[in-house]
Amino acid sequence: MAENVTIARPYADAAFALARGANALGPWSEVLDRLALVAADSAMQACFTDPKLSADQLNKLMVDVAGDLNAEQQNFIRVLVENERLQVLPEIRDLFVALKNEHEGVLEAKIASAFPLDDAALAALKADLEARFKVVINVTVSIDPELIGGVRIAVGDEVIDASVRGKLANMAAALKN
Repeated sequence: MAENVTIARPYADAAFALARGANALGPWSEVLDRLALVAADSAMQACFTDPKLSADQLNKLMVDVAGDLNAEQQNFIRVLVENERLQVLPEIRDLFVALKNEHEGVLEAKIASAFPLDDAALAALKADLEARFKVVINVTVSIDPELIGGVRIAVGDEVIDASVRGKLANMAAALKN
């Protein structure tokens, strides 16, 4: 939801500034991953809106469930609780990861394949993408049988459709003209 991203952006920027200042981008990323998982849980979401829970109780619950946190991370949770922003933790995490990747010169690539890719094919595909974009690429692979064959790759705003389904759609469009 676009509204959640707008709400989450200042918190992600603040977390990124804290993490970069402490030279702790990796640890902050791990903590935000855990917090996003906690916030996505339906039982926790019910707690976020439970009027019987005070801000202090909700803060303690989040800190206890999140695991090992430093003082800045605990304070970050406290601010989110006070401003009733726990529900946007997944968006905060996503925005933080985007800032971290930009800072480190890394791009995310989402590869959809009709069939599972073996390690050699995935490594070759990743190497080709890194050569094309001239940055380090983090790859996420999913299986989409609707592609019929081949792969569909999304890197940032660019999409490379090398799937059979994509080729058939292009042929159908060409035949209509």
